[in-house]
Amino acid sequence: MNRIRVALADDHPVVLAGVRALLNADPEIELVGEATCGRDALRMIEEARPDVAVVDVSMPGLNGLELTERVARDCPTTRVLVLTVHEDAAYVQPLLKCGARGYLLKRSAADDLLRAVRAVATGGIYLDPSVAGQALADSPGAAGDPDAARTGEALSPREAETLRLIARGLSNKEIARRIDVSVKSIETYKARAAEKLGLKTRAEIIRYAAARGWLDALTLR
Repeated sequence: MNRIRVALADDHPVVLAGVRALLNADPEIELVGEATCGRDALRMIEEARPDVAVVDVSMPGLNGLELTERVARDCPTTRVLVLTVHEDAAYVQPLLKCGARGYLLKRSAADDLLRAVRAVATGGIYLDPSVAGQALADSPGAAGDPDAARTGEALSPREAETLRLIARGLSNKEIARRIDVSVKSIETYKARAAEKLGLKTRAEIIRYAAARGWLDALTLR
C-alpha cells in the first residue's frame, strides 16, 4: 500500500515537533517536508506535491487562508488540512470556500490528527467535532434548508450524485472518473444542480449535503 505523503507548516516549534512525532509514528504516513512560514510552505508544497498539507492558520508570510487558496489553485492534487487553535466557526467557512478539506483543533491533534489525515487523503472532509455542528449549521436561505431551496425542478440522479461527491471533497476530474463520464458532463451537472437549489459556493454545497444526511459516512464524529 502506498504511504500517505504529508507536508507540515506551522511557525510554533513545539507544535511542529509534536505533530512531526505523531506523523512519524505512523508507518502508513511519510513526512515529506516542513516549513515555518507561509511562503516557504507554498514552495515546499509546490516542489513535493504531497497528498496532504497540514497547515496552521496564523503564519508569517502567507497566512493559512492565503496558503490554502494558492495550494487549491496551483496544486490541486494536494488536500489541505488546517490545524489551528481557533475554535470560532467563523474561520471554517472561508477556509472551506478557499479549498480546505479539513479543520482540526490543535488540542484534538493527539487523538484525531491521524484520523483526519486519512479522511482528507482518501477524498473526504474532516471537521473537528467542536466546530462541525456550528460550521454545518443551517444558515438563512436556500443553502441552509433543503426544504427552503428552490425546488421547482427535482435533481436528476446524476446531479444529486455530483453534489454529494463535491461535498465529500472530490474534484470534478475525480468525480468524472468515479461515475465514468466526462469532466464537461460533471461541470454541467454541478451547474444545473446549483442553479436549481440556489447554491453558489462549495461551503453552501457542504451545508446542503449535511442537511440531507449525505455526509453521514464522513468522519464528523
